[in-house]
Amino acid sequence: MARCGDKLVLVAALLLFGLSGAAAEDGQVNTIQDIFRHLRTCWKPPPVAKARPLDITVVVSFNRSGDILGHPRISYESAEASDNDRLQYRIAVMEALQRCTPMPFTDAMAGAAAGRPFAIQFRSRKTSPDKTSPPTQERRA
Repeated sequence: MARCGDKLVLVAALLLFGLSGAAAEDGQVNTIQDIFRHLRTCWKPPPVAKARPLDITVVVSFNRSGDILGHPRISYESAEASDNDRLQYRIAVMEALQRCTPMPFTDAMAGAAAGRPFAIQFRSRKTSPDKTSPPTQERRA
């Protein structure tokens, strides 16, 4: 009986590895990590001359065909950002989403991702805020 249980564990592990570790062919998005990688390829932050670097997070959902479902929502922006910085980064995020959609989901990922919200972080700051300066308040959008 232990042998049957061992075989089931092995089969389950192989299936799990096969579903989560399989590389997508032809640039298709097959895992949650692939979603983030794919979006990173489309991200172009505004030039420093237009806006100071900041971190921004957008919550977005996709339908089965990889198109954006509903409206993306900004859920976080660096607190020290000016109104102009925020505007420039919001535009850059929406342009990145436009460049990357429809998301080229595999059939399996299309079913798994459809309708689920993803919080995508776009980071432009090279370093974290100075630890010696007083803490800043996080600004929620």
